[in-house]
Amino acid sequence: MATNVDPLVVGRVIGDVVDMFVPTVNMSVYYGSKHVTNGCDIKPSMAAAPPRVLISGLPTDFYTLVMTDPDAPSPRKEILPYNGPRPPVGIHRYILVLFRQKASMSALEPPVCRSHFNTRAFAQYFDLGMPVATVYFNAHKEPANRKR
Repeated sequence: MATNVDPLVVGRVIGDVVDMFVPTVNMSVYYGSKHVTNGCDIKPSMAAAPPRVLISGLPTDFYTLVMTDPDAPSPRKEILPYNGPRPPVGIHRYILVLFRQKASMSALEPPVCRSHFNTRAFAQYFDLGMPVATVYFNAHKEPANRKR
């Protein structure tokens, strides 16, 4: 009898980026009409603009969304302007992690550098607790003549 294995475990999102958690909010992410499902492939050219993110949480709740690339020397933070995927080589995971804030947060200062971002340390520093939802996709460098 086959057992279901969580795609976040298979994709090493659980472990590399966040600890095991129980999702409590539904989050849907779209690049254009493409619905992002865990482990799907998204072309960097398709993800050049920020995604549309829909969450099922209460309208009175505050959320923090972190998008990171743990496979690059320069992971991305949403505190800074959106940068679409630009994997230099190989397959990179792009992970969106949603946290429910315990209270409204004041404006965050952008970091001096995007490199070495740690989602766990970020969540701990801002007392965000465990994620409430996450989704990830894979991207790899597109040949210059085959974009879109």
